[in-house]
Amino acid sequence: MKNLRNYVQLVGHLGKQPVVTNYQTGKRAVRVSLATHDDFYSAKGEKVVNTNWHNLVAWDNKADFLEKYLNKGSLVMVNGRLSTRSYESKEGTTKYVTEVIVSEVMKLNQESKN
Repeated sequence: MKNLRNYVQLVGHLGKQPVVTNYQTGKRAVRVSLATHDDFYSAKGEKVVNTNWHNLVAWDNKADFLEKYLNKGSLVMVNGRLSTRSYESKEGTTKYVTEVIVSEVMKLNQESKN
């Protein structure tokens, strides 16, 4: 375990349309949320679905792919790394944001639930 790395792999549905930002340097970024679900059974035997939301950031070619081929609700698999940044809010408090910086993204086929 001497080569531990900052690596995350998630499968889930996009929670909104990808938002594109074009920078003066020519770089492009897409930001979008991803919902993942964990299922478990409560002590009463009832199925519980827990939804977690992840903030994704994709750059350049990955941003182009997200913008062109994916929409709200698309089922995707992403590989990337976690990045935490902070900023000062209008009220003067420090806010922290954790994002997944996307290194790979793949659109998955969605199966019908009928």
